[in-house]
Amino acid sequence: MMVLVIGLGGVTNGGKTTLAEKLKKMLPNCDIISQDDFFKPESEVETDEHGFKLYDVLDALYMDEMVKTIRNWMKSPASSGVVMREPQSTCDKLKNTEDVYILIVEGFLLYNYEPLNELWDRRYFLTLPYEECKRRRSTRVYQPADTPGYFDGHVWPMYLKYKNEVEENANNIVYLDGTKSQEELLSCVYSDIIQELKLREGTGGLVQQLEDLAWQPGALCSIDFNVVAFVFLPMPASSKMDPLLAKAKPISDGGSTSGIT
Repeated sequence: MMVLVIGLGGVTNGGKTTLAEKLKKMLPNCDIISQDDFFKPESEVETDEHGFKLYDVLDALYMDEMVKTIRNWMKSPASSGVVMREPQSTCDKLKNTEDVYILIVEGFLLYNYEPLNELWDRRYFLTLPYEECKRRRSTRVYQPADTPGYFDGHVWPMYLKYKNEVEENANNIVYLDGTKSQEELLSCVYSDIIQELKLREGTGGLVQQLEDLAWQPGALCSIDFNVVAFVFLPMPASSKMDPLLAKAKPISDGGSTSGIT
């Protein structure tokens, strides 16, 4: 049995949840765990000197429970009760997939907690420039709601802080431009997961089926496995380039921090 644990991390409102849901429909025996499900109650979340609730920090989450949930899934994914196939999904058309199980974990603080970093097979980090992130955040309704100044006073500074930590300490992370379309991002990540499966023994038939299905009418997107690299961002200088992505064409993430004091 092969178990693959995929991390979809990065900036708030970067498209992590949408991308995870689309990948689930295309990959066999795939399920999703969301970091948002592990937030502590509001009464247990600290408040800073400006009156901002400190939700964008590790202490606001039950991280030990999150790790435990992922490890339990890894031990017995077939009987975890969370792996389901949708009747018309792409993965239902596949054969001989009972020995491959994929878990997608999506969240905004995935790579700053060492016990989690021991679990990833592939890691992706979505980025957005300041203005676009703030615009998207303003269209969302949160519970509890964002207070005036919350984005500039807490959300964005914490994103920059943790992103810098990831760039300094973590290797083999694929950085993705969150301003690209969902179809482009899906094509990029899906093809990279296929490459990961190709490195595993005994998955040749499954990989061929997944590649074939990506081109069939009705697929969520048409994927050219030779032309997907334009979605990748340049790796930070402190990170090691994954050999699978060595041919990626670098583009700028437009990481402006205008408006932050």
